[in-house]
Amino acid sequence: MGPESTPREILSGICTIAVVGASPDPTRPSYGVMEYLLAQGYRVIPVRPGAGEILGMPISDSLAGIDEPIHMVVVFRSSDAAPEVARQAVAVGATALWLQPGCVSDAAREIAVGAGLAFAQNLCAGQVHRDEDVGAVGPPCVP
Repeated sequence: MGPESTPREILSGICTIAVVGASPDPTRPSYGVMEYLLAQGYRVIPVRPGAGEILGMPISDSLAGIDEPIHMVVVFRSSDAAPEVARQAVAVGATALWLQPGCVSDAAREIAVGAGLAFAQNLCAGQVHRDEDVGAVGPPCVP
């Protein structure tokens, strides 16, 4: 996987997803996308300040605080926050950076692609998974 990867290829080639800007509020988009991705077999780690759990998954206050490999970082933050999240994704060795709808950043793209990460922006990971029938290629995470 690399900068030329399509959104479908990204979702087909990953297992662990860190969701930056995760919300414990079931009415928020990040909650629904996390719930969907968990149901599809992905390992999902919510990232936000504070402690606790979201959907039974312990919250991490930063990407650097996650003690396992992160394949994809999904960003539910403003476009202004995206370049810093991209730098953090590169620093932790993520293989993909995905900016959710409404989040568009040429700077984040440059950082991610320049470091060899696959990149998608202004797309919903859950919707792409459904529309592209990513589940048809098999479970993303093998126990």
